Amino acid sequence: MAALQQIIENNERAQCLVDSIEGELAAIQKELVERKKLELIEENEKLSKEVEEALEQLRNLEVYNGKKQIAVPGSRGMCTKADTSANAATAPSAVKTAAAPTATAPTGAAPAPKEKKVKEKKPAAEKPNAVAEAPVDVGRLDMRVGRIVEVGRHPDADSLYLEKIDCGEPTPRTVVSGLVKFVPIEEMQNRLVVVLCNLKPAKMRGVVSEAMVMCASSAEKVEVLSPPAGAVPGDLVHCEGYTRQPDAQLNPKKKVFETCAPDLMTNGELVACYKGSPLHVPGKGNLLSQTLKNVNVK
Repeated sequence: MAALQQIIENNERAQCLVDSIEGELAAIQKELVERKKLELIEENEKLSKEVEEALEQLRNLEVYNGKKQIAVPGSRGMCTKADTSANAATAPSAVKTAAAPTATAPTGAAPAPKEKKVKEKKPAAEKPNAVAEAPVDVGRLDMRVGRIVEVGRHPDADSLYLEKIDCGEPTPRTVVSGLVKFVPIEEMQNRLVVVLCNLKPAKMRGVVSEAMVMCASSAEKVEVLSPPAGAVPGDLVHCEGYTRQPDAQLNPKKKVFETCAPDLMTNGELVACYKGSPLHVPGKGNLLSQTLKNVNVK
């Protein structure tokens, strides 16, 4: 019976992991579709602008060569016809004026006023509606449970650890963490951690760091956040009240994490929260600090 119960529990954990992966794949697919739509919209705007500029250059050349511009109802531009009269428009640098009448005007009569050419305004090109961007909140952060499978000192920085972290992916991620002064290396080895996985990889003292270990932090102390009991590498972190739809990779220019960071804090019960809503692994429990209450999580 014990063996059967263990098999059932393993099956349930496996199913939970499959469900989490399916949800994450759906979110990634949605993000890729939205990104492709934005790229196509931007490309369409650029091409439309190039077409308008080309048409404008063509009209200027036709005017310069003595072709009169005639508006065509329902068209985007104007058609032209040859104009051999004295009033034909020319290039801006050599504008011709209407010829003064000589055969019929009496001697000493004032010259006819110059004919002003009315420049038709082009209708403004309608821009396609931009795809609405997801709100900037904790749902765009890809936090997962990981396990440190290897840790050592950074070869070129005494204050940095160099870690290999299993995040439930085919290969461990390389992560550089500034925790040497706060956490003994013995406490780092083989421990479960919470990892922010969709930061843009950054080089730290010559080593590219592919994620960030989440910690509760005060001015005097830093504690690595602990996942709930029963959590395994690859478990996804959710936040109550916020839809988990992480960016494939956070754009540093949009400062999504920097916007969320002030609202990531532990509460009085040591639970890591976003705007007071607990961060948790569904069905397993909340993320906790060891002793630090009401401090930032970063």
